[in-house]
Order: sequence, then C-alpha cells, then structure tokens
Amino acid sequence: MRSLFLFIFIIFWGATEAHAGLNKGKPGKIVIENAEMALTLSSDGKPLSLTHKPSGQECLEKGTNLSVFALTEHRPYDNELFLTYPAKPRTFAADTLWREGNQLKVGFQEIAYTATISLNITDDYIGFQLTGLDYEIEKFGIKRKTEIDEFTLLQLPVRKRSHLGEWLNVVWDDKVAVNVLATDEFARIDAFDKGKYQLLYAGMDNRVKLMGVGAALITTSKDKLLDRIDQLERDYQLPLGVESRRSEAYKYSYYELREVRTHNIDEHIAYAKQGGFKMMVVYYFDFAQSMGHFPWLPAFPNGMQDLQTITRKIKDAGMIPGFHIHYNKAAKNDAYVSPVPDHRLNLRRMFTLADAISAEATTIPVEENPEGCTMEDGRRMLKIGNELVSYEGYTTERPYCFTGCKRGELKSTVGPVEKGFKLGLLDVDTWPLFVRFDQNTSIQQEVGERIGKLCREAGFEFIYFDGAEDVHPPYWYNVPRAQLAVYNQINPAPVLSEGATKSHFSWHIITRGNAFDLFRPEFIRQATQKYPMYAAEYTAQDFTAINFGWNDYLAPDSISVGMQPDMYEYICSRAAAWDCPIALMGKLNEFRKHPRTTDNLEVIKNWEEARISGLLTSREKEELKNPDQEHLLLRNEENNLELIPYEQLEGVSEELRAFMFRRDGKTWVVYWHARGEGQLQLPVKLESVRLLKQAGVETDIHQEGEKSVLPLGDRRYLVFDLSPRKVKDLWEQAILL
Repeated sequence: MRSLFLFIFIIFWGATEAHAGLNKGKPGKIVIENAEMALTLSSDGKPLSLTHKPSGQECLEKGTNLSVFALTEHRPYDNELFLTYPAKPRTFAADTLWREGNQLKVGFQEIAYTATISLNITDDYIGFQLTGLDYEIEKFGIKRKTEIDEFTLLQLPVRKRSHLGEWLNVVWDDKVAVNVLATDEFARIDAFDKGKYQLLYAGMDNRVKLMGVGAALITTSKDKLLDRIDQLERDYQLPLGVESRRSEAYKYSYYELREVRTHNIDEHIAYAKQGGFKMMVVYYFDFAQSMGHFPWLPAFPNGMQDLQTITRKIKDAGMIPGFHIHYNKAAKNDAYVSPVPDHRLNLRRMFTLADAISAEATTIPVEENPEGCTMEDGRRMLKIGNELVSYEGYTTERPYCFTGCKRGELKSTVGPVEKGFKLGLLDVDTWPLFVRFDQNTSIQQEVGERIGKLCREAGFEFIYFDGAEDVHPPYWYNVPRAQLAVYNQINPAPVLSEGATKSHFSWHIITRGNAFDLFRPEFIRQATQKYPMYAAEYTAQDFTAINFGWNDYLAPDSISVGMQPDMYEYICSRAAAWDCPIALMGKLNEFRKHPRTTDNLEVIKNWEEARISGLLTSREKEELKNPDQEHLLLRNEENNLELIPYEQLEGVSEELRAFMFRRDGKTWVVYWHARGEGQLQLPVKLESVRLLKQAGVETDIHQEGEKSVLPLGDRRYLVFDLSPRKVKDLWEQAILL
C-alpha cells in the first residue's frame, strides 16, 4: 500500500512540477519600451504603467486588476472544467508572465496553455504577435489539448482624454495619443467604455485566425501619431492610409457622372469645371449591364475603348477619374446568379429536404424550423442546387415547410430533388437587386481581379466602395476583408478611397469617410445637420474627413424649389468647417433646366477654392460649425474670397430667395429668382441703394417715382445706406412683377 501511495504521489508531483515549469516566471516587473513609451507589466500579467516619456504623462488607469492577456473558450472544454463550470463562454486570464529576449511567455489560470508573444520594438511602435501556443497534458485523468475560441493579445485600461477615435482605436488629446491597432486584417480591434477609462483591446477569433496575428501599441504626441502609423503601414506592407490622407487629392470634391457617354462627356466636363471640381467619378451602372461580370451596355459598343475615351478626356481636363462600384455582391441579372446560380453565393440559413420534391411541387418540406427567415419582398429566395425558388411563406410548427413556392426563378432550371438534399436561404441584399458573396470562397478574389483589370485599363485613380455593408458575419473581419481583396488588385493603388461601411482595418483602405445618400432640397439643412455634420465631427477623431455628399442636382419643378445657391452655400460651408469635400450628382438634364446652374456652380467653386487653398482660419472654421448661423463666401472687389455671416429674408415669395448681411458699414442683400426671371419692386429711392452684378461691378436701377424696379434672375447684390431693420421693413413691402 505504501508503495502504491508513493507511486501516485510521484506521478502527481511530476505532473504538477511539469505544469509549474512550463509557466515559470521570474518575480518582478517587465518593462517593454521604446524611445517614446514605457509599458510596465507585472509578473502575473497585469498592466502597471504606460508612460509617455517626453511629457512624463501616465496613460493607464491604475488599480483595475485587469489582465493584459487572456484565453476564451465558448464553453469549458477541459474534461474536469466542464464537469465543474456551466456551458457558457469563460475567460482564463493570464496569471504568469516572463520575458525571454523579445518574447513574452504567458501562462493562464486553470488551463495548461503557455502562449508565446513575439515583440517587435521600434522607435515608432511596439508590435505584439502570437507566435506559439503550447499545451501541457497532465499525466493522470482524462485529458486532451483543448480548443481556444478567442485570444486576447493586448488589452490596456487607457485613461480617458478629450477624444476617442473609435474607428482607428485611439485615445488622444492635444498632447498625447495612445493607439492600439491591428498589424494585419485578422486582429479584432475594439474599445470599451469603462467609466474612468477606455479599455483598448486587440484579440483574435479562432473562426478567423489565431496564430501569427498581430497588433501594435503606439504612444506618442498627437502631432506625431500619423507619422508613427505611416511607418507601421510601410513596415507591415499595409495599404498606405496615411499617405493617402496627406495627398493633395484628399482635399478634392468630386463630380459624380450620371448617364455618361462618349458623346456627352465634354458637356459634363464643362459643368464640372464651372464647379471647380478636380475629380470626376464614373458609376459602373453607366457602362455595365450588371455587377459581377460587368458586361458592356449597348451604349458602349466599343467596350473598354469607349470607357478609355471618357477617362482620357477627364485626365486631359486636369481631373482625376474615379470609379464607383459595388464589389461584394452580384446583380440578379448577372451570370453569377442567372440562369445558373454560382455555388459561391452566400446562403444565410441551411435546411434539409424532409421529403423528395417533384419539379411541380410548390411546397418545400424541410427538417429545420424556418422561423426568422426573411419575409421582405424580393428577398424570399431559396437555392436548391442550381435552382432558385421563391416562397410566399412558411410554417413554424412541424411539419416545417416553405409554402407558395415559385420554381425556376431568374431563369434557373427546375427539376426533382431527392430527400435529404441540403438547400439554403439565398443572401439577397436589402435593395433587393443583388445577391451577396460568400466571403469564405474564391468569388471575392475573382471579382477583385476583374475590377483590378478594369481599373488598370480604364485608368481609374479613386475608388468608392459602395454597399460595403453587404457581407456576412463576422462583420469586423469581412467588411475590410472584401475591400482588401479588391484593393490589392488595383495597381497602382488608388490615391484615395471612400466607402459605405468600414471596420478597423478599413482605416488603411477607406481613407476618406462615406458620402450620405441624397436628401430633398426642402430638408437639406436639417439633413446636413443631422447626418454629415455629426459624422464629420465624429470621424475627425479618427484623423479622417468624410464626404458631405452625395448632393443631388435638381431643377425646380411643380413640387419643389429645387437645389438653390443658398443650399449649396450651406452644405459647402459646413463641410469646410471640418476640411471635408462634397460630391455632386452630375445630371445633364437638370443642369440644362435649372435657371440658376451658373450661380449654383459658382458657389461650389468658391468653396472649393477656399478649402483647398487653406484660406479659412481656425477661428472661421469654428464659426462654421454652428448649424444655425449661415455664411456666404463673397468674391470681393479684389477677386478675393470673404467669409460673411448672413440671414435669410422671408415673407415675399418662394420665387424670391434673399439673404442679408453687413459689410463695410452697409447693409447688403444677395437675391435671385428661384425658378426663372422677373422683376422686383422695392419702395426705396436711388440715393439709398446700389445694385451690383458682383462686388465692384455696379449696374443701373430703374426708378418709378418713389419705387425702384430691379431685375430678378441670376444672383445680384443690393447695397443699402440703411440699417438692417429698415431693409427688413422694405423687403416686407417688396412686390414681384
């Protein structure tokens, strides 16, 4: 008996010593530092300090008792642990940490893993990469190497500062910036508000990738942050997001072509030049019959040659040609969907045929409960092999089935199907004009190569990644993953990009934020305040501008006053507050019909000039952030631009638009006819007023007794030797003739 006891003791002691040896650590602190920062960790994996050396500022919240590193299992997998703990996600924090050269060794609570985290210490950043996971199996009991579902590579309780850039994952103020960012597309980056601090997080998901995944820590001054990120992008061969943000083209607004053809591109260019645009964007709808394979429209009989004619003329006019695409889905009329649906289209749910069906069957019996499947029009579509089937409804109690089925949709082939066949709910997007790709297959790469070839041949230098939300989970990974699959095929790389949706890694790809969809003229101010103005302020924390577009171009009609100069003045001025461009829809018919096209485009051109040249001061930009005070950019007598606050004069007619401001001790009114031409009668004598076509260019006023009759059409200026109150009183007595 004694010998048996001794034998068991020796086995137990050996296993315990082996585990302790694997997780052995030296007591004391571990300091990881470069020229700008020092990160101090305890021997049990707790963050003790993060110091910005030049300023001496402490960047961490003390006393949080967090672990810098951790493992997560979606349920305990170790035999003894799942016998103890419930089946729910469980995180095992680091409890042992030591350093061997430029490697950290990490042991964890209750689980016999030791992680190796390799350090890349540079003057610009400190990189962390998971390069090893060793598991010690005990010599007794029922044991096996367990799965890891998530790995926390780095999490730091960073003290709050005046700004959190959620997209870039940076906490900053005017002095210091602390940034935890991915060094590849596989790292999941996030920030969590913990009251006194922001928990900056970098980790991995085993469904994506664990080993070899990395993140970096930057602690620097706010003014040097982009320099540090730029170096990191170059070292890790990432898209050069900083270089793009620093390019001259980053400032440019763009003219988005509509219904462009070889015969009308010159007219489009003429309007674009009137608006001061330095970039023109081609929408693929204008030359391709469908997204996916991009077959040419009949209006492009020479295919690429016709498109090249358009882009060449854009370049010859001194503008950058851009490309507006959908890229992560195929149109329903594309060869990827009809008549034979590609096997790489995404399926949102999978089902099993509960019984065989004939080619005539209109009810599809399935084993699984269809509850929750979409009931939206145009999205109710099943893929059964190479057949597409629409449904009207389904049952949510056994026997489960899809009902009211229409077979052979989108010209697909109808046929009988045997029991047990797997079918899926087709991932039709919300438009619903497209079907999304399965990002785990080769289809996105294939389409990316096609888009890359198209960009090279056409000479596109700007990309708008539209519909970026149209990917399946996990979104943090698949949003930039799909973008990167296209971006990497474009050579040379686009000078800048915009996109509808972005995730952390997209910061390197989508270098200028999204444009919003179109708003009606009557609500343009409210919409600008609610959406672009808010987004611009929010995204500026990520050292990124947004686009204050898209802006429609609409002539007046029976139900709307159309887009007017004051509306573009408002949009462009609010955009300039955050150094943001705009985008304008180039609709030739609307340009031709609108009586104030020249004035509209002059407004845009003035703001482009002021913003690109850096004319506006910091104080003026702050003034422009006030949503309630409107501004005019006046071209003065010396042909220079002046920023002037102004207010609208109400009460005469919808046809007359007028705004009043003070300048050089005089009361000025800028006015015009919204819909055409006419005359305006004011009860004012000639000695009290002057009429200007523009500042410094006076024109005659027709006097009729005590009243002045003014031309009413294009924008003109009235200069009164009267107070604003008296001018308002006069305006209330104005009559349209």
